[in-house]
Amino acid sequence: MERIDGSAFKTMLLNAAAAVEINKQSINELNVFPVPDGDTGTNMSLTLNAAASSIAPVNGTVGEIGDLAAKNMVRGARGNSGVILSLLFRGFARSLKGCDDIDGVQLAAAFSDGVASAYKAVMKPAEGTILTVSRVSSELGVNVANENPSAEHVLEQMISSAHEALDETVHQNPVLEKAGVVDAGGMGFCVILEAMLRGLRGEVISSGSASGESGKASSVFEVFDTEDIKFGYCTEFIVNVDEDKRDSVLKLRAFLDSIGDSLVFVEDEDIVKVHVHTNDPGKAISEGLKYGSLSRMKIDNMREQHTEKVIITGAEPVMAAGRFVASPEKKYGFVSVSSGDGLDEVFRDIGVDNLVKGGQTMNPSTEDILRAIDATPAEVVMVLPNNKNIIMAAEQCISMSEKQVIIVPTKTIPQGVSAMLAFDENADPKKNREQMLEAAANVHTGQITYAARDSVFDGKKIKQGDYLAIADGELIANSRSRTAALKKLARELSKFSAEFITVFYGEDVDEESAESAREIFTKEYPEAEVNVVYGGQPVYYYLVSVE
Repeated sequence: MERIDGSAFKTMLLNAAAAVEINKQSINELNVFPVPDGDTGTNMSLTLNAAASSIAPVNGTVGEIGDLAAKNMVRGARGNSGVILSLLFRGFARSLKGCDDIDGVQLAAAFSDGVASAYKAVMKPAEGTILTVSRVSSELGVNVANENPSAEHVLEQMISSAHEALDETVHQNPVLEKAGVVDAGGMGFCVILEAMLRGLRGEVISSGSASGESGKASSVFEVFDTEDIKFGYCTEFIVNVDEDKRDSVLKLRAFLDSIGDSLVFVEDEDIVKVHVHTNDPGKAISEGLKYGSLSRMKIDNMREQHTEKVIITGAEPVMAAGRFVASPEKKYGFVSVSSGDGLDEVFRDIGVDNLVKGGQTMNPSTEDILRAIDATPAEVVMVLPNNKNIIMAAEQCISMSEKQVIIVPTKTIPQGVSAMLAFDENADPKKNREQMLEAAANVHTGQITYAARDSVFDGKKIKQGDYLAIADGELIANSRSRTAALKKLARELSKFSAEFITVFYGEDVDEESAESAREIFTKEYPEAEVNVVYGGQPVYYYLVSVE
């Protein structure tokens, strides 16, 4: 195969998404800690599927397919691995802009441009990662393309080089070397290249097949039939009803019923929860504003292949490139990533406007975070990712939003809570970010979770089901007893002086166990104030804040 046309390129990308979907669990299992996180493989799969679903119903040139895929991959990026993959592909697609078809020289150059784009965007690029594997393989691709410009030959050589680079990652990263594993993102990149080669050769990978055998395209790429959809936008929001409008709020229900269907209208004290399918969500939102301020707005286009574009006027919430943006009602607003109804309530109580579901078990996409920013009625929106694997996805929103977006790169829920408490509404955005970061840096975080699989780390044998104690991201103990793991965590954290200890207990912990946790930390910190709060978080039995 000397050249790649639009049809072949589309198959290559669909294959890549299907192959990563098939292999996501084995990629996940390369994670250093065996915690039950939806991590590298899952994030790469979800990111690629955002692109695959957009190009599946489309025919076009290489440049057109690449551009559409890249745009959707950037918006659908999840986790650091997904964001880096989307950055690689954004540079890749830019290189192919305007191309009807390409040869191996252009393919290698596109990969090289993608690598340059990713390295430029990552503030502190680390070697022994997907960046290394993609860089080494693309450099070889450029060299071999000058000798043989066949697209198939270039991909074959890149795959061989990528695997050699992947094998070296275990020696380039000390943490990987301790765990004795190669880099998960680098493995994902190898899977992508191999799937693209199979697509170039005319093979179609079905993501429904665990063996990866050729077959009918997976259902995740099927086009949704929109013929029977009468009202295209699923619109949801909450109205914080003004006191003088409470007696007339039922007029809003009548109006919404007149412009759509599937209406759910729930009055709950001084708020109204709205769900409606309509062809004009702008009218629904504008009418809602007549009765009070709005929060938790969400609009989904049920006809995925159609996107309207409306110019922002600044007078009312309007749609920009398929998005609805809340008009500013105040200077500062806040978006926080959270997981668990108790933690949600904590963040709302301390001033967070909109919450994004996510964290250890599922990283939200850039699009998820952008929607929450859009729905926040403020000039300046400060975002708390509360997870080191969500920070990069949040940072992509800065250039996408019409609002001033400030990312406060909190890495844990306890850091996010302390950062919010340090906010000063009279300070400017720069000063606030500095103060919030300083507060977050003074927090030490402990976690108790469980091992999702057998593994070995730094010579320690970990059995599936072991309770894991983690302090500031470092695995400090594993035990068959949750209480024993918690005592070891408390002992480890006690080396830090503290005035306040907050123990957030998860959905699988009863109140009696939570009170026992209070006693454990009170014993280690007799002078500190120890509080136990229901967090309701999944996966992590306890999240502990020490400050």
